[in-house]
Amino acid sequence: MKKAYVFPGQGSQFSGMGKDLYDSSSLAKDLFEKANSLLGFKITDVMFSGSDEELKQTKVTQPAIFLHSVILAATKADNFNPDMVAGHSLGEFSALVANKTLSFEDALTLVYKRALAMQKACEIKPSTMAAILNLDDKIVEDICKEISAAGNVVVAANYNCPGQLVISGSIEGINIACEKMKAAGAKRALVLPVGGAFHSPLMEPARVELEAAINSTKFNVPICPVYQNVTANAVSDPNEIKKNLVAQLTAPVRWTQTVIQMISDGATSFTEVGPGKVLQGLVKKVNTGMETVSA
Repeated sequence: MKKAYVFPGQGSQFSGMGKDLYDSSSLAKDLFEKANSLLGFKITDVMFSGSDEELKQTKVTQPAIFLHSVILAATKADNFNPDMVAGHSLGEFSALVANKTLSFEDALTLVYKRALAMQKACEIKPSTMAAILNLDDKIVEDICKEISAAGNVVVAANYNCPGQLVISGSIEGINIACEKMKAAGAKRALVLPVGGAFHSPLMEPARVELEAAINSTKFNVPICPVYQNVTANAVSDPNEIKKNLVAQLTAPVRWTQTVIQMISDGATSFTEVGPGKVLQGLVKKVNTGMETVSA
């Protein structure tokens, strides 16, 4: 029996997140205050009582979700013994703290640099993402290639579960893609309320910035493998983890493939650590009989 621990990414945030941890655990309170000091602003104010609009800013959302996940894991230390970990996009940084690849402080610093770099990349060229429901992955990929070849960047970005693929690209490209996807038989093609085209070539400026930061950060040998978004495979070598973490910004999140691989490698339960239950739902859509719980 192998326990898989998974960590959510952007979209799981909510006003009030983490306040129960802060109020009930001295360890959590210390870590939150350390985060306020490291970031140079009181992220706890935004997390605990900020508006949805404030929380939706990439530079706030990413560290907020990271903090909720890793601090929740820290408070469960006595019962926290993963055999494997994975994170969805941003959640990969939380997973790398959970398996001791990164320290809390180094990971938070990288997450904040990543968030700022991604926000900057979003401002260079207006872009967005859209969820495509109930259309074969190959059809989605072919339509994206066709639109990109005509001059508008559109790529498959998040393979979330069978029948749910998120695409990413320029605003014009995404609008064209949504019409073509619906015409090809998609049940829905829904533009998402996000700040930019994450996991697409439009994040290249952010990838370059993050690469420099990652390469100057100490990565340790992990206590268990991380299944990384870029490859969907188990990785334990710190240098390979670094390389995949850099590539993740412009490459698709292969979450469906990751869950399938973790189950193939012996995962018998999935524990979601962080705000919400999004990943539990996705795991169930990949394998309906799999046991999923919240931390």
